[in-house]
Amino acid sequence: MTKRLLATLAIMLVILAGLSFVKFKQIQTAIAQGAAFQPPPEAVTTIVALQEEWPATLNAIGTLAPVQGVTVSADLPGIVERVQFESGQAVRAGQVLAVLDTRQEQAQLAAIEAQRELARLTFDRVQGLLNEKVISRAEFDRATADYRQNDAKVGEVQAVVQRKTIRAPFSGILGIRQVNVGQYLTGGAALVTLQSLNPIYVNFGVPQQSVGQIPVGRVVHIRANDGATAWTGRVSAIDSLVDETTRNITVQATLANPDGKLRPGMFVQTEVTLGPSQKVLALPASAISYAPFGDSVFVVAEMKDDAGRAYRGVRQQFVKLGPSRGDQIAVLSGIKPGDEVVTSGVFKLRNGAAIQINNQVRPANSPAPTPKNS
Repeated sequence: MTKRLLATLAIMLVILAGLSFVKFKQIQTAIAQGAAFQPPPEAVTTIVALQEEWPATLNAIGTLAPVQGVTVSADLPGIVERVQFESGQAVRAGQVLAVLDTRQEQAQLAAIEAQRELARLTFDRVQGLLNEKVISRAEFDRATADYRQNDAKVGEVQAVVQRKTIRAPFSGILGIRQVNVGQYLTGGAALVTLQSLNPIYVNFGVPQQSVGQIPVGRVVHIRANDGATAWTGRVSAIDSLVDETTRNITVQATLANPDGKLRPGMFVQTEVTLGPSQKVLALPASAISYAPFGDSVFVVAEMKDDAGRAYRGVRQQFVKLGPSRGDQIAVLSGIKPGDEVVTSGVFKLRNGAAIQINNQVRPANSPAPTPKNS
């Protein structure tokens, strides 16, 4: 019985040892396969970096402002008697826009003019008596002062009547009417906005290190939101103060706006030429991998794996970027002309990754794109 039990245990030990050996060999083989595993190549698009000459320009967001712009308001309180303009109307300087009720002032004016006429007659009579030496000089002086005082009162009431006739201070385009006939206006109440649209200003911020390259008279190119229409103006003024928050200086350009398409408050794209052109390598913006520690691109290169097998892969190359233009961005250093650079799929790449190039559909690479859905 004991011999049979021992034989059974021996056989079980032999079987366990065999199974353990087989499992060990399987695990060892799996580890070896895992170490030798190469992920499949990533599908990417590429472009060959070519050197171009770009003008040294500065782009900024500008805001349009009128050369002259005010909110026409009532100088004195009163009831609106007549409104003589329509919303959006073009007006000339001095044109009457509204008239307030002046019946009370007209009555006061009539009374004061009567007093002035009486004072004038008294003055003429006293002057004749003075020449005949019938009255004293003091009486003549009192009559003179009385006449001048009444004449000043007439001028005062006339000025009040004139101030209740509201006129356009300059030529321009009116905004939306904010008053109606019969409405009571307090002093300073708004009637309508008035803007002079031709010419028009555009104000934009320039970094303090670049303002020395933008003299007064430098040409500025302006584009509106649609990107299709362009205007040209010239720098007319540079602010004397630097913004402590942004370290920018406000530059003002003046441009013609005969059609009135540009309106105050609109945002526009401005471009100023700073100096001579510079040589750059232009790449699509999609080729740049942005990171806090530096911007980089992936350059295609022939590589070898640990086993010595050659494959086509990428190496990560840090670059210094320059200005952008449309879909393109300038690379100032880090790569050289002729380098093949990955333009799409950079987010899934790493240094040394294998790639498969498919350039049938490439990302946009136009210096002046015109998006269909813009």
